[in-house]
This record gives sequence, C-alpha cells and structure tokens, in this order.
Amino acid sequence: MDTDKTSEGNGRRVRCEALGTIVELPRRVMRIVSLTAGYTEGLWEMGLKERVVGVSAFCGRYVEVGERPVVGDYLKIDDEAVKALKPDLVLMTGGVQLGVGRRLAAAGLPVYVLPLADSFAGIVENLRRIGALAGEMLAAHALTDRMEREAAELRASAPAVRPRVYVELWFGRHPRMAGGLTFIQDIVTLAGGENVWADAPTGYLKLDTAETERRKPDVAVIFWEDDDTMVDAPGLMAERGWTMPLIEAQLRPGQILIHDGPSCLDVARWLRGKLGGRVDKQAWRDNIGA
Repeated sequence: MDTDKTSEGNGRRVRCEALGTIVELPRRVMRIVSLTAGYTEGLWEMGLKERVVGVSAFCGRYVEVGERPVVGDYLKIDDEAVKALKPDLVLMTGGVQLGVGRRLAAAGLPVYVLPLADSFAGIVENLRRIGALAGEMLAAHALTDRMEREAAELRASAPAVRPRVYVELWFGRHPRMAGGLTFIQDIVTLAGGENVWADAPTGYLKLDTAETERRKPDVAVIFWEDDDTMVDAPGLMAERGWTMPLIEAQLRPGQILIHDGPSCLDVARWLRGKLGGRVDKQAWRDNIGA
C-alpha cells in the first residue's frame, strides 16, 4: 500500500491497487463505513469502534453494532445512505463485492478495496492494512501479533495423528468444497486436521463427491447459513452413502467457517475440540460424536 503526504501536509494519498485509484485520506481517519464483517470485527478488536459510523447487515453477527446505520448487505449497498454518513473511508473486499466498490468509488466516495484473503496470513495482512489506513498502526500490530501468537500455539499443540477433513460450504443454494488456496485450509490445519482437498490449487471447488470418497476423509464438516437456505446435512450424508462422522458448522459465534476476521481463531479452536486430537484414530472415530 503506497502512501504519500498531500500537498497540504495534513492528509494522505493512498493507492488502492484493486481499483487502480488514489484515495485521499486525512492523517487520522475518524469516520469509517465498513461493508465487510471481518474488517468491522478487526476495527472493534483494535479499539477503533467509535470511528465506525456505518456497517453492513452482516457485521452484527460478530460485534455489537448498536445504533449505527446499516447501509446494505454484501452486494446491495445504498449509495445515498453511505454518502450521507460523510465517511473518510469506506472499507470493502474484492471478489464479487469489487463491482460495488467500483460504483461507489466512481460516485466520489473514498473506497478502499482489500484483497480477498486466501490464507490466515492474508487475514493478518488485511488487518494490518486496515490499521495503516486508519492511521493506527500500533493498534494493528498489537492485534495481529496476538493473532500470530495464538496461531503458533495451535500449531505447536497439534495432535500427532491428524484426521482427514472434508469441508463443504453452502453459500445460499450453492455448495462448494474448500481447496488449498483458502483461509479455511489454514483453519483446518490449525484445528489439527488435514484438508483432503489441500492439493487443489484453487479456492472453492464445485462438488465432486466421487473424488472426495476416493480421498478417504475421516470426517465431513458442512457449513450452512441457517438464516438463508436450510440444509439437511445428515440427509446429504445419507443420500451419498457417507458413514464418516459429521460436524455441522452454522451461524453461531466461533463456528462461522467463512469468516475472515480475528475470531477465525475461535473457529479453529472450536473445530479442534470437535476433532478431538486423539492419537488413536479408531478411538477418535468412535468418539467424534461425544
């Protein structure tokens, strides 16, 4: 992230690579609209929640947003509502949200789009960038240093025998498998598991149940959003003839596998508890449901 002082000396000009734009920011950003829940949670963890003046509909899953205006969800953003908040900075992510970011930037709003995190390191990097954008680098260092320490502790305490884990994610009506180029890959590793699709050089793959069976998972983890599309995970397992243990992850604190904020480590710890980390794999399989 390239940053230059403005000619007046009391602001910054920051290049947003995703948009190919220069964003004019004050030295200390005081009015932030955060349209990505992981970034909102990061701002809370940095002690900067008082600077957040607008949020998305999903931010309340992770933090107490209070009376702050909700200006949209992930893709349907009310441009005029955002403008009315007179933000110094609008935080968004790439991927399918990029088009909305371009629209808001074209309307003259100070939009900064961060890259989609495809690893735990990517989550950490984005949080550091957010701290830099807000002009609060030390707060960002404190948060990300803590996260890296916690991740190191999880790695150091990983079980000797790692169960092979299949992860299926339902984005509304669209199921995907977690490949090697995802932060979910790292969550599974931190939890003490081994992602059966770790070798896939991509992020989210279309379902391939036959190949998944050939990879011999010890356990299936299925995530679905119960405020969107209901998924009968046990029924799916039965339809496929799968008899391995099932772990269901839903929109519960510490279970949301698709979240790219600081509490992703809570998800890793929750999954560690579910996997059990037993050295005797047969004993692990016998007791996974306990």
